[in-house]
Amino acid sequence: MTTLHQEHSAHPHAHGPACGHDEVPHGDHIDYAHDGHLHREHDGHWDECEPSGHAAHADHDHQHDENCGHLRVQHGDHVDYLHDGHRHAAHNGHWDDH
Repeated sequence: MTTLHQEHSAHPHAHGPACGHDEVPHGDHIDYAHDGHLHREHDGHWDECEPSGHAAHADHDHQHDENCGHLRVQHGDHVDYLHDGHRHAAHNGHWDDH
């Protein structure tokens, strides 16, 4: 799975630990969730940080819901659940690893 480099132009908001948006650890960086998508800082600007492709999370027995205790992050038309340093999203009867 790769991450596209798509600059989020005209993004005047500076994200950081006190900005009020959810912080989402993602590999070697932090994404910030707002407006239904994820941003990451990159070379002095903000990029959309969206995975490409499809990566099913194998052996994911835990079922996420509003009461599972994991951070819920609105992501486009669905909700991701954050735990173990990555996001999980329900997809066709299994959980995808974002």
